Parts: sequence; C-alpha cells; structure tokens
Amino acid sequence: MAKQKIEHDENCLLEVHDVTMKFTKYDVGVDSLKELVVRAFRGDLRREKFVCLKNVSFKVHKGEAVAVIGRNGVGKSTLLKIVSGILRPTSGWAKCYGRISPLLQLGAGFDGNATGIENIYLNAAIMGYTKKEIDAKIPEILEFAELGDFIYSPVKTYSSGMMARLGFSIAINMDAEIMLIDEILAVGDVAFSKKCYAKLTELRQKGLTFLIVSHGSAVKDLCDRAIWIERGRVVADGDAKSIFDRYTDAMIHPEKANG
Repeated sequence: MAKQKIEHDENCLLEVHDVTMKFTKYDVGVDSLKELVVRAFRGDLRREKFVCLKNVSFKVHKGEAVAVIGRNGVGKSTLLKIVSGILRPTSGWAKCYGRISPLLQLGAGFDGNATGIENIYLNAAIMGYTKKEIDAKIPEILEFAELGDFIYSPVKTYSSGMMARLGFSIAINMDAEIMLIDEILAVGDVAFSKKCYAKLTELRQKGLTFLIVSHGSAVKDLCDRAIWIERGRVVADGDAKSIFDRYTDAMIHPEKANG
C-alpha cells in the first residue's frame, strides 16, 4: 500500500513538532577537579536527566513576528539553537523551509583570531552565500555596523557592544526569509539599540518573518504573536500583547506561572 503524501503548507516557514530536549545533570558533590576525575573513572558519579523542553510544538508562517518569552532557564535559547540546527533534540524535530539568518549568542560563530571583515565572509559563507553575493553586501554591513577601522582588527579585541554591532549587521543584511534573534538587542549602547529596533521595524513592515527571544517592549512593538514557555512547556500561544501581559502578571504573582 502506497504511503500517503503529507502536503506541506507553503506559507509555513518554520515547524517545530513535539520537541523534547534532555540534558545530563551530574550530582557530583566533590571539592576538587581531581576528585571529580577519580569519581568519574570509578563510575560512581550520580547522573540524572534534566528535561529542558518537553513536547514543544508550533508553526511560524510567512510574515509573522513571533516572540518566545519566559523566565531564565526555561529553554528559550535552547529552542532557538534547535531551530537553527546547532543542537539536535532528544526527540521530535524542527524544520525551516526557507533561508534563516540566526542572531544567537553574542559572538557565536565568530573566529576570535580573524578580523571583523574576515568574519563577515566566514559567517555569510556558512549561511550559503557565494563570495560575489557577500561582496555586494559588504558596503551595507560596514555602514550599519559603524566599526570604522576596527573592522580590520581581530574580533577577540572587540568589546561586547562591537560584537553586537557586527553580528546584528551581518544578520539583517542577509536576504533571509526568517530571522532568529536571541536577546542580542539587550547588548550595546542605547543609540545602537534604537537603530536596531528601527531596522527591525522596517524589515517587519517589509514582511520579514521573525522568531525572537526577548523581554519588554520588543514583544509588544515588534511581534504580533507570543509563545510563553514555562518549565519547558508551552503554556500559552497567541496575541503578543495579551500573552505578555499575562506573563508579566505571573512574574509578579508566581502562583499564576502555570498559565
């Protein structure tokens, strides 16, 4: 009997299906590295599985700006790493049906010994761009980053704000269909943060799709939908302003945190 073909929704750019992520947690109770190594060799370290994400499912469609919100440690950043392909989930799957532009952990993907300009080519090449395509993007990236001659210095000499400028400039100037952003806008000076929000607003109006891990005004101003994660599970998914208000209330009144 022939298998039934599952039709893919052409408007869906990202699909996360029943994703569970478990990490091994060690209960070591040791006072030194030497004791840790000895106990590991003997095999008497107690190990248990920590469930970071549990049965998470959702879809993101073309033109949507979706915020993932929740307190620290609930699995938001892990989810974005799974979506971008950096991590493989314990079970379930995540698929992107378009070119993604990830703006994840500060400095992630940068070679500290390479210059800023070299890192532009490196990151863009990893995203699948040819040298000719990157050459065409360089002027826009440099203009937005405003790093001046520092663009020819090794990235390991950059401040956190300079790395944020470079990372953001690369991400927003690539012709991606969906952008993944993980709290990166919280880093850097006020003027550059405003510039970033203005650029994201412009891209939003042009129909670019976003999946953003953020808190505060970005959720209400940039996003039309929010996914609230608590204890590794999706507890609410809907209108951004409504969900964010519920989340804020739950942070003030923890007994409401179950959604």
